[in-house]
Amino acid sequence: MYTEDNLQTQFQNETKYVLDEELAQIVNISMALEMPLLLKGEPGTGKTMLAHAIAESLKMRLLVLNVKSTMKLQDTLYQYDTLTRLNDSRFADSSRDVSNIEDYIKMGKIGQAFRADERVVLLIDEIDKADSDFQDDMLDVLDQMEFDIIEIDKTLKAKHRPVIIITSNAKKDLSEPFLGRCNFHHIAFPEPDMMRRIVDVHFPKINEDLKDNCIQAFYNMRRVQGMEKKPATRELINWIRALDQDPDFSPRQVKKGSIPYLGVLFKKSSDYRLIKDNLSRLRS
Repeated sequence: MYTEDNLQTQFQNETKYVLDEELAQIVNISMALEMPLLLKGEPGTGKTMLAHAIAESLKMRLLVLNVKSTMKLQDTLYQYDTLTRLNDSRFADSSRDVSNIEDYIKMGKIGQAFRADERVVLLIDEIDKADSDFQDDMLDVLDQMEFDIIEIDKTLKAKHRPVIIITSNAKKDLSEPFLGRCNFHHIAFPEPDMMRRIVDVHFPKINEDLKDNCIQAFYNMRRVQGMEKKPATRELINWIRALDQDPDFSPRQVKKGSIPYLGVLFKKSSDYRLIKDNLSRLRS
């Protein structure tokens, strides 16, 4: 049930991010229940951009934790800069008191979110890169909203519970305990009608023939079998932008199967060659 405070901070999506009603509802439910929202979907479906849209809509600061396979949980909480402290102890001109260890504690992204004087949006991007122990231990910290700083024997408690968005490209399974502690939404790749809405937001004055021909060609190319990396929404937007700025380009070229600037759409050499070899079969 929404409280008055929750209703005042609902995600209204006044940004350029186009989303369906179900996704807007799960965002607001997650904030009301104070639970992390886990977003799954193939790369390019807008998972990361949703966090930016939420922060912009709610006028909150966005902190981004880009998860790496080698990352340790403590790296996301804080780091103790022993090297700087050692150097300061060797040089008398240091302005810091080397006996004060707290001066050498640097907050990681979760630590920064906990210490913030205002509520922030915390994006934990590509959690599937980390191992299951990292995932579960991280959620323990996010559940408790506190962690210990061992070097100074201090517990850091969050001033405000952040809005937590977690993304996964579904490259490997997440643990059952992890999944059980999050709300979940799968962001499917946009259907053509939704893609038209997205294009309209980015290009409100776009030529209708250009939009329709490009979207149809885009989906035809995505259906080609054997592709290593299918073009995503951002590639389509950049492709339309390139075509729109070419004074010699006609939308009829795409309809006839003449597709310039393929390098904007395809970043893998094998995919580029595959599409070039299939252009004659991709005519609308």
